[in-house]
Amino acid sequence: MPIRQPVVVVLGHVDSGKTSLLDRIRGTAVQAREAGGITQHIGASFFPLETIREICGPLFARFGADLKVPGLLVIDTPGHEVFANLRVRGGSAADIAILVVDINKGLEAQTYESIEILRSRRVPFVVALNKLDMLAGWRSTDGRIPFLESLKRQERSVIDELDARIYTVVGALSRLGFRAEAFYRIKDFTREIAIVPVSARTGEGIAELLAVLVGLTQQYMLKRLEVGEHGRGIVLEVKEETGLGMTANIILLDGTLREGDEIMLAKRESIITTRVRALLLPKPLDEMRDPRDRFMRVQEVHAAAGIKVASPDLDGVLAGSPFYVLSRGVDIDIDTLRHTLESEVKGLVISTDKIGVVLKCDTLGSLEAITEMLKRAGIPIRIADIGNVTKRDIIEASTVRERDRYLGVVLAFNVRILQDAQEEADALHIRVFTDRVIYNLVESYRQWVEQEKEREESTVFASLTKPCKFMVLKGLVFRRSNPAVFGVEVVEGRLRQKSPVMNAEGSDVGMINQIQDKGKGVDEARKGMQVAVSMNEPTVGRQVKEGEVLYTLPSTQHLKLLNERFKHKLTQEEQALLDEIARIRRKVDPLYGYI
Repeated sequence: MPIRQPVVVVLGHVDSGKTSLLDRIRGTAVQAREAGGITQHIGASFFPLETIREICGPLFARFGADLKVPGLLVIDTPGHEVFANLRVRGGSAADIAILVVDINKGLEAQTYESIEILRSRRVPFVVALNKLDMLAGWRSTDGRIPFLESLKRQERSVIDELDARIYTVVGALSRLGFRAEAFYRIKDFTREIAIVPVSARTGEGIAELLAVLVGLTQQYMLKRLEVGEHGRGIVLEVKEETGLGMTANIILLDGTLREGDEIMLAKRESIITTRVRALLLPKPLDEMRDPRDRFMRVQEVHAAAGIKVASPDLDGVLAGSPFYVLSRGVDIDIDTLRHTLESEVKGLVISTDKIGVVLKCDTLGSLEAITEMLKRAGIPIRIADIGNVTKRDIIEASTVRERDRYLGVVLAFNVRILQDAQEEADALHIRVFTDRVIYNLVESYRQWVEQEKEREESTVFASLTKPCKFMVLKGLVFRRSNPAVFGVEVVEGRLRQKSPVMNAEGSDVGMINQIQDKGKGVDEARKGMQVAVSMNEPTVGRQVKEGEVLYTLPSTQHLKLLNERFKHKLTQEEQALLDEIARIRRKVDPLYGYI
């Protein structure tokens, strides 16, 4: 059975050097052009085995000399968004991933998100510990020198520092349930994730990274890479091309696709079959005379390959959906394929009456990835669908907002907000979150919820009567009644305007009307401050006496909120004071704080 080349994707946190690493891998292959070079596919680069042999040289001896894998098909665009569209039922069309990690930063927010997606899609990965040249004291060498030779030339302290950075990543992966180790210390690649230190700038470690990728797929994935006779693949993108009309960028994963073949594809509301009018690959850069003439026509392609298909009726075909080749002379159950495609779409679309967010995405892949992310974060979903944000989506979010203002929102990934939908959102004050990066979309929503809840908490907390113990200062009575104005010192807690007050026996005294510090009105007085207060109810000498200690008196509702919801906002002294206030008040009101 023939073996196809594995499909490789590159993931990692923003600024970890994903694009630079891809450029360096391609650049290294271009330098080895005399051995075969790379073939530019649509959305991917094909590295033939001869080119990889030229780059990696004797490193292959570590994995055995009898190499059967015909090369690597590396997806050109890094990140979650393209990886999300490389989806097949229960997994991914990607066979292996390169997880790029900044050597000086370790695992970051999007790295963890990448690992979760890789885990959920069951895709093995290799860690490229990038920016080796930025390690303090590292002496960079020519990228053609083997990494282990380069390592021997470094100072002992630099080697120790590299080990420390490697083991930071090992520890972080261990906490996620993965065993990992530097690639040169691994004895069993099936049990441990390989960490390969690399530099996208100098090329150091690139040969080792490619050798590990080929070695892993060679040793452990040959069964998966066997090419079946039925052609199938994934639609990565549907776009209009000048002179060609609507085209589909696809990855062929199995079998062969020929010009004139019929293919079955999924739209939002239907399954279609259409005949391939043209199969197109990009022209090599040195042959591209006219920007409008960017493609060359081929008669057939074999898996795995990235190819552009020109065909009628492609408008509305879903990116991230599978397609099937209906080859002449091959026995195919068309009804089963149609049912499979229909269930792919229906299985991801959500439409419920639940209190949850509304999610609209551009592709099945992004819909699946964001749905998974929201579910992991415990965020309920009311609607999840493909297409632009419509007025109906806003109305659905508005219905939710009446019950839960944090869930009454729309998350829009890489889609437009139609004009009537925007007008409705403005009128109903519905928040629509938009972004072209999956992680950023979910994170911006989560941050907004956090900030709004904090703001709401702060508003509620600010409205509560805080615990305060204060003393009436002797000789500082400015007015005895209507209103009584006298000096006090805050012994513990914080004294705010409009706070009810009781005495040490638990009896009501009245309410703090105003507070002045050095003749200026203030909202609050804290421990140790001496201020003047005014109260309408008491008369100094009767209900209030010079030298006595008074307390604020939170209502039962305020006491419960302070004890249950806002205890973390009170100091230990304030918590103790709140307990003291409750004990005193219960002398006159035994049910205080209970009902």
